Amino acid sequence: MKIAWKKNNKNSKKRSLSAITKFPNLPFENQQDQHEDEANRSSNTQLNKEENGDEGSASLESSDSSDAKQLAQSFQAQGNKLAEDGKYREALGKWEAALTLTPESAVLHEQKAQVLLEIGDSWNALKAATRATELEPSWAEAWITLGRAQLNFGEPDSAIESFDKASAIKPDSGEAQVDKQAALNLVKRRKQLHSEGLSSTQNRYAVGDNAKSS
Repeated sequence: MKIAWKKNNKNSKKRSLSAITKFPNLPFENQQDQHEDEANRSSNTQLNKEENGDEGSASLESSDSSDAKQLAQSFQAQGNKLAEDGKYREALGKWEAALTLTPESAVLHEQKAQVLLEIGDSWNALKAATRATELEPSWAEAWITLGRAQLNFGEPDSAIESFDKASAIKPDSGEAQVDKQAALNLVKRRKQLHSEGLSSTQNRYAVGDNAKSS
């Protein structure tokens, strides 16, 4: 996602109307006109400076944004290479640096979530993937990553919803279908365990008794 940089609109100041004398051809009239001309020239010069200053500021802002974007892309590329080499924590460091420059990059948040899942940090992966879907709600892969993070965090029901959203956006996504089935299996297994726990609590305590007697 590209960040839109808005240039500040230049609000040109209105010139003050020159005083009009009711008595023409007075001795001080020419002198007053000279003063007014000088004041007008001074005002014009000031306006030109302000306008040039605004333009220079906008140009500098555009240049800074371009440099920041290029630097962020460099950090991202370095992080990609590190992740490919299995250096996940080092990759995270590069991507974090890129995110400080381009915080609204859904791709970076999604990549960050994937690596966090690799190192077992499900909670932060969940947060990063959620942010990616907020920034790019029509990106199926972001929803798949969010579903996987939810699954690893122990929320299969939420994961199923995320996989459904991914399938709605990208109906031919095999990943979303396979991962959804895995989530459904977990929900089914959870229900079975829950049912067994409620109906046969004595067996659960028997395990503890056996452990004590051993």
